[in-house]
Amino acid sequence: MKDLFYLNKDITFLNHGSFGACPKPIFEEYQKWQLELEKEPVQFITVEAPKQLKRSREALANFLSCHADDLVYVQNPSTAFNIIIKNLKLNAADEILTTNHEYGAMDRTWNYYCRKAGAKYVQQKISIPLLSKEQFIEEFWKGLTPKTKIVFISQITSPTALIFPVKEICERAKELGLMTIVDGAHVPHHVDLNLSELKADIYTGACHKWMLTPKGCSFLYVKREFQNLFDPLIISWGYEAEFPSHSQFLDYHEYQGTRDSSAFITVPKALEFLAEHNWTEVKKNCRKLIQESYIEMCDFLNTKPICTVSDEFLGQMCSIPIKTPDVIKLKGVLYNDYKIQIPVMNTLLDFEGNSNQQFIRISAQVYTRKNDIQILKNALGDIRKKSNLIS
Repeated sequence: MKDLFYLNKDITFLNHGSFGACPKPIFEEYQKWQLELEKEPVQFITVEAPKQLKRSREALANFLSCHADDLVYVQNPSTAFNIIIKNLKLNAADEILTTNHEYGAMDRTWNYYCRKAGAKYVQQKISIPLLSKEQFIEEFWKGLTPKTKIVFISQITSPTALIFPVKEICERAKELGLMTIVDGAHVPHHVDLNLSELKADIYTGACHKWMLTPKGCSFLYVKREFQNLFDPLIISWGYEAEFPSHSQFLDYHEYQGTRDSSAFITVPKALEFLAEHNWTEVKKNCRKLIQESYIEMCDFLNTKPICTVSDEFLGQMCSIPIKTPDVIKLKGVLYNDYKIQIPVMNTLLDFEGNSNQQFIRISAQVYTRKNDIQILKNALGDIRKKSNLIS
């Protein structure tokens, strides 16, 4: 299967989680649409692209179990959340309840808008190791106060690579009358996602990660009852449209002037590819590889697992605690000297009384083999012998 990807064969690629990797058949579909755009740019942008975007949204909506009119395509989750957070009517003293495991770019976005409004971004501590859903739920709701207005949470975290019990959190939030906003960047085709059952008010996910589309393909889902709250991030032809469609939400966020929508249009092809290659079994094998490797790698690095090893908390990624004085240098050595592409992160989180905690995060995709994990292990052992980069 690795031959179906353009990945450099000289690199041990253990970082699918950051930006994904696109198989050749899907990338060829992407280039086909780009060529159609160049052949007749006016007709494509004004006539053909809207038709193909509708077809693509319908395919994605069927996969996610929601209505196609409740989805719009965006380049990445950061764009989606800027649309949402910028439009929220935050007041002084309002609180947004989240965790201390969230993606750094989202922390920055929330902090920016909360400071402007005088609101508070509450990063509730979720301690590790994470041993049960009950532990998570109990710790999370300790951050609830009468000022809490919104719940913001990742379904799969980026720094710690943990699956959180988002369904249970959304259900409780609804009982409390709180808006729920879910960061599902790592979720589509990584773990099961049914938006009609999850009942999040707002959800965003990346298709270019585990769904294997080209880069710059993500979606924003907003429940119908909230769609009128969100003006477009870019005011363009869809705003007060001369010929409005049946959906202001689609008009506002889909028509953004001149842009290449080719990546968005590849979603049906990606879903077809995943079905043809029995990706349910692929994901199962990848989870097995992660779970088999996790304890072994923690033992090797003299650190402790941050969760129980099960499908409940681990998918196709795991973050292994590592002790290093310089994450940037270690990442560089792994890539430049050992040809291993893998994230080494300084989370700046306070999990266990530490001001910093470092993780090395392994992603497993169809092209990943046990030998790739052994290559990493050998490299880390060699670095530990030669330098003080690993203690």
